[in-house]
Amino acid sequence: MKFGIIKERKNPPDRRVVFSPNELTKLKQLYNEATITVESSDIRIFSDVQYQSMGITVSDDLSDCDVLFGVKEVPVENLIPNKAYFFFSHTIKKQPYNRKLLQAILEKNIDLYDHETIVDEDNRRLIGFGRYAGMVGVYNGIRAFGIKFELFKLPKAETLEGKEALIMHLKRITLPAIKFVVTGTGKVGSGAIEILKAIKVKEITVENYLTKTYAQAVYVQLDVLEYNKRIDGQILDFKDFTDHPEAYVSDFEKFTKVSDVYFAGHFYANGAPIILSREMLNASDCKLKVVADISCDVNGPIACTLRASTIAEPIYGYFPLEDREVDVFHPAAVAVMAVDNLPCEIPKDASEGFGELFMEHVIPAFFNGDKDGILQRAKVTENGKLTERFSYLQNYVDEK
Repeated sequence: MKFGIIKERKNPPDRRVVFSPNELTKLKQLYNEATITVESSDIRIFSDVQYQSMGITVSDDLSDCDVLFGVKEVPVENLIPNKAYFFFSHTIKKQPYNRKLLQAILEKNIDLYDHETIVDEDNRRLIGFGRYAGMVGVYNGIRAFGIKFELFKLPKAETLEGKEALIMHLKRITLPAIKFVVTGTGKVGSGAIEILKAIKVKEITVENYLTKTYAQAVYVQLDVLEYNKRIDGQILDFKDFTDHPEAYVSDFEKFTKVSDVYFAGHFYANGAPIILSREMLNASDCKLKVVADISCDVNGPIACTLRASTIAEPIYGYFPLEDREVDVFHPAAVAVMAVDNLPCEIPKDASEGFGELFMEHVIPAFFNGDKDGILQRAKVTENGKLTERFSYLQNYVDEK
């Protein structure tokens, strides 16, 4: 089996990679029959020399590889026909801007495995960068609070070495007695909580959060049924919410009355209710000053996420009264942080963590006959056609 690590070619440049040099060394040790070539890159967080020093081949030619691993979408002109590819294709939700990419993958007889489609038998995602998005999202949200109220200055996350540097800089500042609310208990939410715990922000119960005041910064983490309620008043379970999202309405308003900063790290499914509405933000008793939308669903469940922001310009102001973007220092503005590629800000940590998950959950499938069905479930295209699991994309592919 010949594996290749491709150069990232999408703009803006992404410095992440699926496997660090250490992880590839481990792969070679575990699977003697595997050969690996890394495509030369001048932007990757790990240099060509770092791979070569571990005895890994670096080349400009990956044409003899069977399986190619990347992070972001591969430009159509760089796709090598008749190969298997792993990358985030951003096609499985019928994203219009990538229709030509999926059409080209089919035309070139490429087997596509999307990182998002790597799931277990219960359809739970096994790999991703969510944890690192959560980490950077918390840092950026606290940084936005400091900027908005001119309380403290934190350097941009992208200028720091990684997670430990984020924590070190956050520990240097003095946080006022503010309340943080976090939605989401998955990888993004756990990454967010990792940072809050590391800087000794105190976790409290929902009841205490809603009713008590504190002399220090505190946070609460909410599961989906703690900020949504059934319209008919029944109290059911998470499965009911995922099966019947249309039967629910947001119950988040009570948190807007007592929270200063909101970290949105939830998974948002089609048909799920709006979480934070314009009406909530416009209410006279809304206390929210910063919304860090880590999940960043534009036109999604967070009304103030008018657009994705960028690593270069991560914060903008939202004026609820007129539902428009304003200067972040506008006195009535909520500061919004909605960067949609947060893990890119700590590419070394993100790449190392991603590679560990990939090694644990995916690589064994190439050598054990895919006994757990990991590859079978993840495969989007095969032999120039959509697989049965992804046949719902046919009308998307057929559109001109």
